[in-house]
Amino acid sequence: MEKDNPTIRIKELKKIYRIGKIIVPALSGVDLDISAGEFVAIMGPSGSGKSTLMNIIGALDIPTSGKYYLDGVDVGELNDNELAIIRNEKVGFVFQTFNLLARANVFGNVELPLIYTRDRIRNKKKKILDSIESVGLTNWIKHRPNELSGGQKQRVAIARALVNNPSIILADEPTGNLDSRTGEEIIEIFQKLNSIGKTIIIVTHEMDIAKHTHRIIFLRDGTINGQEKVDDPLSAANMLRTMPKLEDRL
Repeated sequence: MEKDNPTIRIKELKKIYRIGKIIVPALSGVDLDISAGEFVAIMGPSGSGKSTLMNIIGALDIPTSGKYYLDGVDVGELNDNELAIIRNEKVGFVFQTFNLLARANVFGNVELPLIYTRDRIRNKKKKILDSIESVGLTNWIKHRPNELSGGQKQRVAIARALVNNPSIILADEPTGNLDSRTGEEIIEIFQKLNSIGKTIIIVTHEMDIAKHTHRIIFLRDGTINGQEKVDDPLSAANMLRTMPKLEDRL
């Protein structure tokens, strides 16, 4: 997509929360363009507005004022059903805490977004199996979350985010609960997804993780106070070659 026609365009975005008589400004006039196929990291201290911005991009929340355009469409003009379509079909979500259903196995967790899809799904089982295979969990398909490691749980969450083939993946601290090697394995998946054209946006506190992306956006006090282009992003695949495996560390 051309730079003057980004997949995400945000103009003067503000979000204010009211808690009783207290007004809490979460975003204070954010301007941001993200092109299709970019891999972007959003960084900032706690309370800087990172998660609020991600929730608005993912149509989980609405701004108090300002504009958000997704593929040229003013998201603020959409009704609840149209917003639900964005959440289910255009954007995939990956969370730090995985948000998996404890009683469902890997297959059932990945299937979940398809249950809420508008139309009858063709080749539904194949889509689920392909999504699970893409994150390397085919042999774990019948296992429940309590039988999986943290890295495997995050792989399930990524497979679930991918099952509807969204163009955008939003990941909020996707490596926050993982050790360094497992975190690199998860970032390697994101880099592979980005290489086939997915737009990836991650929130992270870790500069080492952010350096795997194309661009780092710094938030503070609800505003963007800087951006940094990453000219030579770190390769998770290369880093994994030099990092010891779990069995080597025991």
